Amino acid sequence: MAEKKHALLLFSKPPVPGMVKTRLVASGPFSDEQAAEFFKRSLFDVSELCMQVLLELQAENDELVAGDPEATKITYDFFVSTTPADNVEIMKATYDEIGPWPMEIHYITDKGATFDDHFDDAFAQIFALGYESIVSVGGDIPTMPRTHISQAFGWLDYYQAIGTPGFVQAPCQECGTSLVGFSYNTPINHQGVYYNTGGRPALDGYVEKLQEKNIPSAFLSPVSDVDEMEDLAHTVSCIRAIAEAAKSQPGIYVPQRVLDWVDFIGLRITTPPNDNHDPRQYIDE
Repeated sequence: MAEKKHALLLFSKPPVPGMVKTRLVASGPFSDEQAAEFFKRSLFDVSELCMQVLLELQAENDELVAGDPEATKITYDFFVSTTPADNVEIMKATYDEIGPWPMEIHYITDKGATFDDHFDDAFAQIFALGYESIVSVGGDIPTMPRTHISQAFGWLDYYQAIGTPGFVQAPCQECGTSLVGFSYNTPINHQGVYYNTGGRPALDGYVEKLQEKNIPSAFLSPVSDVDEMEDLAHTVSCIRAIAEAAKSQPGIYVPQRVLDWVDFIGLRITTPPNDNHDPRQYIDE
């Protein structure tokens, strides 16, 4: 029986005050402690969402293999990568606060001189363990759809099956990425993509690499991360809409930990009055 392994990589710093979401503090009324609490709850919600999807994918494959001994057996694992090495224990303690989790969490430490180096190192470590494909998300995207995770692995499996290892990504709201994935033999890396001083967005950086090597890719719909207060306002409004939709839309994931915190601190979203009216209201007059 053929076997292969897939990994979900959550690439993140631990939710330590003053280390994470500092732009929320700079752009709004939050303290370092509040910004870190938001990030921790988001990290937990994203992790639970990803684990739910991995467990469903695992169950589907287990059922397939049980009915067809010739089918490929797939193992799905959950990884958290952080830096420096001392932060691994902090990250473990953070997850243990509300454990046990439904899946084992594999912790690694990423190294490098730049964000791109760290991202490449995390991918390289997991590929070295024999994993065929990696899908990576950040901890600050609590509205990530469950279907993005399953579709990302599906596309990478598809490209491998047709003999052209591929790439998958979902943008964030600012020309960056909220999800990135590729296979061990996809001829691509993260070098020159993030924090480009020449002004090229990360999304365009990946596109250039795809075009240069003629790599097939899949595009998933944008999902907002949270860096600034405007991002948080958008996310909170979306979460409230998700919670309402969950009453009648099966399978949608509600980031309840973030929502509970938002309600606990009494956060309410407002927008400034808009006097730039659409002229349609005057057409019939």
